[in-house]
Amino acid sequence: MDYRTSDTVVGPRSEDTLPVSVAAAVKIVIVGGFGVGKTTMVGSVSEIRPLTTEETMTQAGVGVDDIAGVERKTETTVAMDFGRISLNERLVLYLFGTPGQERFWFLWNGLFEGALGAVVLVDTRRLEVSFDVLGRLEERGVPFVVAINAFPGAPVHPVGELRAALDLPDAVPIVDCDARDRASSRDTLLTLVSHLQHLTTVTPETP
Repeated sequence: MDYRTSDTVVGPRSEDTLPVSVAAAVKIVIVGGFGVGKTTMVGSVSEIRPLTTEETMTQAGVGVDDIAGVERKTETTVAMDFGRISLNERLVLYLFGTPGQERFWFLWNGLFEGALGAVVLVDTRRLEVSFDVLGRLEERGVPFVVAINAFPGAPVHPVGELRAALDLPDAVPIVDCDARDRASSRDTLLTLVSHLQHLTTVTPETP
């Protein structure tokens, strides 16, 4: 007896297939502290159904994960988020969202392999959760832009004050972003791509 049904799906969905016009693909990592909106950003901007590894938060994280300011959060990424967005007919970005808790940071080594750059999502209500993330990127020498995610009731600071608080060089772009909004998230990714292009065209100063 044949148990196959007419709705059996074999292989990727047609809408997830990479367009034949694509000539280049770039790996981008979206990083940030716990609860800053990484999974939301990947989900809002991805043109394919995003892969997420969110699990329900349990007692195992009590006393280990710092949930100050995000006490109502009930799920967390334990491995990565993955999505894809075409910036034009020839260029595609593969997006990898990292886990926010420090106990999962050992996964960063694999996620950053081959990545050309990163978006650092920041919550101005909890700037301190970004310090270690920025430090790790600087240690790795990964180019990045900082995106200030729009949270209801979050304090708004002048760019100069944010740059000083985060100890960022003038060359690092800082942009406003609403991770829930596809257009805003796409603009943030375009800022990173422009930043990467600028870095490749800058001629080092001669001594």
